[in-house]
Amino acid sequence: MSGSQIIVLVTPVFLALMALEWAIGRRRGRPALRLADAVSSVSLGMLSQTSAVFTVLLRVGLYTLAYEHLALWRSEAFWTTWYGWLIALVFYDFCYYWLHRMGHEVAVLWAAHAVHHQSQDYNLSTALRQTSSGAVLGWVFYLPMALAGVPPLVFVVVGLVDLLYQFWVHTEQVGRLGWFDRWFCSPSNHRVHHAVNDSYLDKNYGGILIVWDRLFGTFKDEDPREKCVYGTRGLLNSWDPLWANAQVYAGLLHDSWHARRWADKLRVWLKAPGWRPADVAQRFPKPAFNLHDMPLFDPPLSAPLRWFAGVQFVLLLAGVAAFLWQADGAPLATNAVWFATLLACQWALGAAMQGRIGMGLALMIEAGALATATSALGFTAWHLLFKPLTMAIAIVYAANHAYPMSATGRFGLHRSCWLLLSALLGSLAGDVFLMLSEHLFIPGLVSFLLAHLCYIALFKQGVGWFGHRGALGGTLALGIGMYAFLWHGGLPAALRVPVAVYVVVIALMAAQAWGRHAALRERSSLAVALGACCFMLSDSLLATNRFVQPLPLSQLWVLATYYAAQVLIVSGMVTALTRGAAHQADARTQPLTPHAA
Repeated sequence: MSGSQIIVLVTPVFLALMALEWAIGRRRGRPALRLADAVSSVSLGMLSQTSAVFTVLLRVGLYTLAYEHLALWRSEAFWTTWYGWLIALVFYDFCYYWLHRMGHEVAVLWAAHAVHHQSQDYNLSTALRQTSSGAVLGWVFYLPMALAGVPPLVFVVVGLVDLLYQFWVHTEQVGRLGWFDRWFCSPSNHRVHHAVNDSYLDKNYGGILIVWDRLFGTFKDEDPREKCVYGTRGLLNSWDPLWANAQVYAGLLHDSWHARRWADKLRVWLKAPGWRPADVAQRFPKPAFNLHDMPLFDPPLSAPLRWFAGVQFVLLLAGVAAFLWQADGAPLATNAVWFATLLACQWALGAAMQGRIGMGLALMIEAGALATATSALGFTAWHLLFKPLTMAIAIVYAANHAYPMSATGRFGLHRSCWLLLSALLGSLAGDVFLMLSEHLFIPGLVSFLLAHLCYIALFKQGVGWFGHRGALGGTLALGIGMYAFLWHGGLPAALRVPVAVYVVVIALMAAQAWGRHAALRERSSLAVALGACCFMLSDSLLATNRFVQPLPLSQLWVLATYYAAQVLIVSGMVTALTRGAAHQADARTQPLTPHAA
């Protein structure tokens, strides 16, 4: 049984203990967790486990390589006795202490470990909040075990034991434990470790034993007079799992890039977290840390959104469990496709809880990811469900926003809403035609052609025709080049005219989208322009695969870029139309000025 499968089996125990902690906290009048924070933490744990499928070579492979070629002494008989296992566990915990300590003292290692500390809550869900990049450098700290001849199997097992032990210490519901606190990592000791108070900062690194901290001068007892304040000194303020893993790296990259001295560009990564070159700190100042100015990140969750988040979380948990259970025996490409699908769903859930996108758009992203995966991996029956469902969700989402806008009676908004819905309906028809039979290629092409014409008319609303001449020339040049490539690659004579018309139309759509962005200069207009480019890329991949030569995993690339295009355009246009309706409503409610009167 693999480590991933063991994690799957113990997950129900984790969830049961989290429920117990919540019930105890509620009874004591101290709720132990917030829904969004807990979902975010567990989601990061899911991402850590799913990404670990691809870093096993670093975590175990390099250890095994070192063991086979560098071990100074080998005796599996010794290491598999009860005392051998115990020594290996203590050895692992010693190595973990130094990895953990360096993770707080070296910036590049902190960039990986910071994920675990970002939550402003401290509960059992925080224990599951783990990094996805720690394996990149973390394996180095366990090489002494390989040199000492600890077999890889023993190394993996004691590592799992050390990790599982640390789950229960992430709680505020367990107080001081007397003699136990003096020898072992306990809830009290680990609360200190997670605190950002000056007196608690960078203390108590032990995984199972707190003895290491007492030996090496990093121990700090919890003071009942000083309440622990949790989080990081650079607050994350996001439920985005990707940004949670990238936040500190992005800051280091920024400072390294802007440092004038080459030595400072390197020191940024190797010095203590928070160190910045003087010139960078002067040009890009940051406010000093203030323990009393750490507002709790807690975007409001409506009742429907809470239900949505709860259901989505359960479904994601089931999907991750299924993925981990079979990952060790599945091909790399299959694992990569399902990993990307789960990641898209996790991102959509986090964005919805944060209020960055609506629930409808989150469902569209998730359905599109599943439609792409089921097509790429040959799950035909499921693909027949998710492909039309994606655009049906998009239509409902757009219509839900379009109806109140069209009810304002303003012709511009009314027409824009109908053009958006018509484009989505055309796309849905094209999806159905292309999905049902290759003989329906022409009806599918015509449906998408009409959809793109609607998009061109939609992007024209409120701006001029093709406002960016460079974009017009560039997209037409790309279209001509693509058409020449298809012609040379064997485009059938019967399709040369309709494909030529289609290429011109989609190039004009992209040009109009960029012209619109040149006029408006908004984030929503940029999203629409990028979506139009994704459309060009998707159609180019589709045509290349169909008329020139088959592409590996063609459906993955074609559908991924297609749904990226639709999501970007729908989100950008709905945002723009909603803003336009709000401005018109404000204009109608404002009293006339004397000049206007």
